[in-house]
Amino acid sequence: MQPRTGRVLPTNTPKVIPRAEHPISRALISDSALKVLYRLKDAGYASFLVGGCVRDLMLGREPKDFDVVTDASPEQIKELFRNARLIGRRFRLAHVRYGQDIIEVATFRAAPHTGKEDGESDDDVDETGRLLSDNVFGTQDQDAVRRDITVNALYYDISDFTVKDYTGGVADLKAGVMRMIGDPGTRFREDPVRMLRVVRFAAKLGFKIDPATAAPLHDLGHLLLNVSNARLFEEVLKLFHGGYALETYEMLRHYDLFRFLFPLTEDSLAGEDQNFPRMLLPQALANTDLRIEQGKPVNPAFLFAAMLWEPVRLDMERRIAKGAPAFEALAQASEGVLREEVRHVAIPKRFSFPMREIWDLQSRFARRQGKNAFRLMENKRFRAAYDFLLLRVHAGEEAQELADWWTRFQEVDEDARAEMVRTVVPVQGTEGGEGGGVKKRKRRRRRRKPKGGGAAE
Repeated sequence: MQPRTGRVLPTNTPKVIPRAEHPISRALISDSALKVLYRLKDAGYASFLVGGCVRDLMLGREPKDFDVVTDASPEQIKELFRNARLIGRRFRLAHVRYGQDIIEVATFRAAPHTGKEDGESDDDVDETGRLLSDNVFGTQDQDAVRRDITVNALYYDISDFTVKDYTGGVADLKAGVMRMIGDPGTRFREDPVRMLRVVRFAAKLGFKIDPATAAPLHDLGHLLLNVSNARLFEEVLKLFHGGYALETYEMLRHYDLFRFLFPLTEDSLAGEDQNFPRMLLPQALANTDLRIEQGKPVNPAFLFAAMLWEPVRLDMERRIAKGAPAFEALAQASEGVLREEVRHVAIPKRFSFPMREIWDLQSRFARRQGKNAFRLMENKRFRAAYDFLLLRVHAGEEAQELADWWTRFQEVDEDARAEMVRTVVPVQGTEGGEGGGVKKRKRRRRRRKPKGGGAAE
C-alpha cells in the first residue's frame, strides 16, 4: 500500500491485477485499439493500453480515446503500420489511423537526466525547474514513474489481460484521490500545466486532491506565466469543454490558479453588483456542461465571450461614465481586454472575431422598431448572441421582458412578428431603448432659445 505522504516513489516491481480482479474486458476496447495492440504483440513488441483509457475502464466509464505504449521505436512502429504517421518534435510518437479513429502509440520514456545527482550541469531544466527536454526512451517501469498522476499510470497488458500498477494508482482509484508521482513541487516546476491537469481530473472524476499534492498549488500558480499562451489555449478548452466546467472553474479559483489564465476576469469577479455576486460566468459554464451532457456542440467563441464579458462590461461602463458613446466604449473595452488576455491565453482569430460579434450584437436587441428585429434575426451570430442575452438577463443586466419578447419573436409567424414590432414598447432601464445593458441616465431637458423670436426648433 502506498504511503499517505503524497510522494510516490519509483518501484521496479509492479502490482499485477489479474483479469478476474479488474473490470476491463476486450469488449470495452475499440476495435482500432485492439488491432494496434495485437499487431504489436504479434510482432514481438510489448503492447499496453495506458493512461486515461485504463483509468476510465477501471472506473466503469467509457474512454474518450485509447492510447498505446510499447518498447518499439517510432521508426519500428511506422514500419509495422502503413497507416501510421509520426508526429512531434521533442518526442516522436505515432498516430495510427483507422477511418475516423486515431490511436496514439508512444515508445516507453524515461525521466530526463538533469545531472543533479552527480554535479553535472542541468541542461534539461531552466532556472525555475521547468523541463526543456523530455525525449529519452526508457523501460516500462521508468515510463510509469515519469507520468504525472498515479491513476494515469496504469497499464493494461494485452498478452495476459492483467493491469500493471507501478505507483499505487489502483489504491488511489478506490480511494478517490488525485496524487502526483514523486515530489509534487518538483513535478509542477518541471511542467506547470500539471497543476491544471490535477484540477481537471479531480473535477472530472469527483476525486479529492491529496493534501501533499494540493499544498504547492497555491504557491506555484505563477509558473503558468512561463507556459506559452498557445499551449494554455488548448488546456483551457480541455478544462472547460470536458463536461465539468463549473466544478473545474470553482476548483481553479479555490487553488488560486484561475487568475493566471484570466487575470482581468478574476479581478472583476472580486466585486459585486448591489451586494449580489456576479453570476453570468458560472451560469454560462453550467449551460456548457448541460449542452455537452445532451450531446450538443459547444463553441470556444461563446466560452471566451462569457469568460471575458465582466471585465469588458465594467470597462465599457467606466468609459460611458466619462462621456464616451456606448458603441465606442464597447469597442475600446473589447480591444483592451483582448490585448491583455492573449498575453496569457491565445485566442485564435477564428474565435475572437465571432466572440466580439456576440458582444457587439447585445445593444441591438433593444432596438426592435422597423426592420431592426428582422435584420438582427438574420445575422449569422444571432443565436449565439441571443443565448448570451439570456445569460445577461439571468445575471440581472437586462430586463426579463426583453428576453421574453425575443423568445416569442422566434416562435411566431411573420404576421405575428410584424404585429409585435408595431406594438413594441421600449424596455425600461435602457437608454432610449438602445442601452444593451447600459443603465438609463436621467438627463435634464435643455430648452433652446428661439431664433429671431420664433418658436423653438
